[in-house]
Amino acid sequence: MGCGDSQICLDFYYLSEYDRRWRAFNHYNPLNPHLLTQAMVSKKSKVKSSKNAKNDPNAKQPTSEIKDSQDDNVNQVLGATIAAINVTRDLVPIDLAKGILGTVANILIIAQSVIKNKSDFLVLANKCETIRKVLERATKNATENDLRGSLGDALSELNISVNRINSDVATKKEQGFWKRLFSVTIDRDQIAAWDKDLDRSFCTLSQSQTSCSDAKSSTKACYWNMTKLADTRLSNSFTAALCRPKKPPSRPSMFYGRDDLVAELTNLIINDEHIALIGPGGMGKSSLAKAILNETLVREKFADRRYFVAYDGLDPSTITFDAFMTRLAGVLGIELAGTDPVGQISSFLCVASALVVLDNAETFEEASASSALREIPPAIAEIADILGVILILTSRSRRNAPNVVWITKDIPPLNWRSAREAFFRIYRPTNLSNAEGEIANLLEELDFHPLSINLLANAAQQNSWSPATLLERWKDQHSAVLNHGEGKFQSFSFTMQLSLSSPSVQKLGGDARRALAVIAFLPQGLNSNLASDLLPSLPEVSAICDVLCRQSLVYRQDNFVKMLAPIRHFVRDSLPPLDSTCLREIRTFYYHTVRRCSTARNKYADIIISDHLNIEHVVAFDLAQVPGETYHACGLFLQSLEWHVPCPTTLTPTIFNIIENSSTWMPKANCLQQLAWLYSTLSQPAESMKAFKAAEALYLAAADHENVAICVIQCADLYRCQGCFIQSQEVVEDFQRSDSWKVLSETSKADAWYALDRARMYTFTASAEELFVKSSQDRNWGLQSKVWHWRAKLYYGGDIVQVKMQLENLSLQCQQIGDLSDRKEVLGGLAEVAFCEGRLSDAMDILQKIIDMFEGQYSDGVVWFTVLKAMVASRQGNHVLARELVYQASGSLEVFALRNARAFLHRSYGSARIELMAGEFHSAESQFTATIESCNMQGDLSYKVFSVRGLGEVAFAQGNFTVAAQRFAETRSLCTEMGV
Repeated sequence: MGCGDSQICLDFYYLSEYDRRWRAFNHYNPLNPHLLTQAMVSKKSKVKSSKNAKNDPNAKQPTSEIKDSQDDNVNQVLGATIAAINVTRDLVPIDLAKGILGTVANILIIAQSVIKNKSDFLVLANKCETIRKVLERATKNATENDLRGSLGDALSELNISVNRINSDVATKKEQGFWKRLFSVTIDRDQIAAWDKDLDRSFCTLSQSQTSCSDAKSSTKACYWNMTKLADTRLSNSFTAALCRPKKPPSRPSMFYGRDDLVAELTNLIINDEHIALIGPGGMGKSSLAKAILNETLVREKFADRRYFVAYDGLDPSTITFDAFMTRLAGVLGIELAGTDPVGQISSFLCVASALVVLDNAETFEEASASSALREIPPAIAEIADILGVILILTSRSRRNAPNVVWITKDIPPLNWRSAREAFFRIYRPTNLSNAEGEIANLLEELDFHPLSINLLANAAQQNSWSPATLLERWKDQHSAVLNHGEGKFQSFSFTMQLSLSSPSVQKLGGDARRALAVIAFLPQGLNSNLASDLLPSLPEVSAICDVLCRQSLVYRQDNFVKMLAPIRHFVRDSLPPLDSTCLREIRTFYYHTVRRCSTARNKYADIIISDHLNIEHVVAFDLAQVPGETYHACGLFLQSLEWHVPCPTTLTPTIFNIIENSSTWMPKANCLQQLAWLYSTLSQPAESMKAFKAAEALYLAAADHENVAICVIQCADLYRCQGCFIQSQEVVEDFQRSDSWKVLSETSKADAWYALDRARMYTFTASAEELFVKSSQDRNWGLQSKVWHWRAKLYYGGDIVQVKMQLENLSLQCQQIGDLSDRKEVLGGLAEVAFCEGRLSDAMDILQKIIDMFEGQYSDGVVWFTVLKAMVASRQGNHVLARELVYQASGSLEVFALRNARAFLHRSYGSARIELMAGEFHSAESQFTATIESCNMQGDLSYKVFSVRGLGEVAFAQGNFTVAAQRFAETRSLCTEMGV
């Protein structure tokens, strides 16, 4: 008999001694299965007494909590045994032994997953563990040739036994399936019989090789050496059964506004998707992962195999592969030893479904240690490939492990409602008074960043700040308010330093901080398409932004590299300021753009449109630092803004606050005048008039009378557009009596006469023969003045045939000259003539010509004349077409709502007139009322008076003559106020 034959005989003979040592060990083991319940031994007397206790109604039954704890511990023992068997199966060199171990593992897997009384399997689990040890020892250095002797016979006998037991257990499982049971119970007598079956196989095998008693007496010392070695090898290779895995964390108590996101991600998890949660520090990635772990569907699918592995606190520059695996194994409840930690962890995870969260993954994703960079990503990929294992990864970095199909989810900030709820859950002032709106603005200023909101609320609560004090502290200290302790949960500065200290950012050197300073300085962030042009001293700026984006220090949106408000405040407050080189380069590029910009839509106009907030910020910064060099650029920028992207500007107070002296009169006046033009385009007459009057005073001080005239005429025109004809007329007449009038050019005088007659035409303070005569002789204003001269005659009741003929002649002249404004005025007059003559189709056609002429050039004009065309269609009785045209005009108006609020009043009034003509009196009344309310906000009397008259017409049509009389009286009163 060879060495292998005698050893296998010895191993089988002392099988009972293995069991004794196993049970002795379990007596002190915190997972001791014999302490879980009294019914865990296979002796018949114990089985019977257990059965009697179970049937005794007076017997004390374990509580549900104790039973849950017992089931949890049993699962851990079975799982650890299965994992150990799988490890050994990969190590043994004999295929038959591999098959036996695979069958044994399958028996225990079925017991763990579907057998209800799985605690009764612990005795069989002990025997399976013994089989594992024996086979590991017996097949060491063996080859397939050794199977020809007693070793092969022993393994064949054992294989028959384990296959028979596996078949019986599988049959029980199938019976439960067909009965639609989630679990089945196997009689303890059956389990005891299987245990004895294995014993008989061992005994028969040993008797066929040698005398058991002889072997016992002659090789006892050898046995103890072998068992000692086996125990040592077990400890070194896999000791999962000796450790308790960490319980997953509870759902965070401070968790708001993420219900939809949790539901979305939970659905992905249930459908076996790996998820990477990406975002800057403090965005709530870890809290989100903890919430998912505690979702009902997740708990049901993964039970107690939900693991949260936190990698915070480790240094990315020094982390090693061993440190990564040890922390993972510790959470799983595994003590690693040997040279294959991935295999050991994989064997533990593969026995059943598992959900593993790798929190703060940027720690190892950014690892600079060569071994970590080389070994960690493949290890994660191997674990991710295990059937039933799902990974959730939370990270600031986008350098996630390759060869894993991640669904990447960028974690958004909170919405305003959730941010407010979270803030006031912590901060509970005694008196909020009128500060609630300001605090809401403050939360918005923080970009609803969860950690910043939490830190701000805690700072206010812990220091007993009133809302006023809180706002004052934030105004004075900004990001410093977010630092009131140590660690990433107490200090925003700490969490920022974690990101800045990552190896990939450190590798960039000072350029990373330069780029961050630029992005923090520019309110829109850095335009990716212009980055190299803006910063020629940072040729690798795009690559730098890529790294910063991967670290979630910045993010990309609409071709801009941006950063969250809390990060921006930190960079401005704590990092070196924008250096002079970068500032000079940015200024040079943007100021060159505004100098080259014109009314044409070209690449310079595109830059104004895309980067106007950045340019505005640079101009404001320079007006405070180097005003003398900035005034011209400021005026050009405001002009470009008016041409291409009319919108309110934060430059207004800065411009008004420019110190006035002889050297600043003209530059300040120029800026104010351009500001006034911008507000005029925006239909904000009060702001426009204020700027024009301020510019007028400065031009007068500088003796620039031509620009004084421009400001006066524009103020008069603003009054006229609002229906304030008396004020409009008075402004021009006062100017004509001033000293400036005496030195004014003839063209400027003609412009003033034209503005005066536009007002006098409505006040009827001059005859039709007088109107627009003086301005008609001017080269610039002549043609338009002639058009309005004949349109005035139409208003005054002149010969309509003569008016039509004269306007047609002027139309021919306009076509030859090609001036868009003159053509609009003459075609508008011809449309009015056609309307008055009842030629409604002709009026429609003429209005369409104007629309076609403005299409693509002057969107406000398209809206204006489309509404007029709709009112003509309604007069024709085609109310459906009229409403459709108004609807089209409304769609265009949404895009230009800020550009021309007056166009909105025009559309609103036109829509009301259409409903009145359609006989929809309720709708007409509602829209007339809405127009009046808008007019009150805009200070517009012209559309207000028409709308009040419209309400009178509605009342009259409904037979409510008392209300109609009141409305008409109100109309006459408004006309008197207007000077009509």
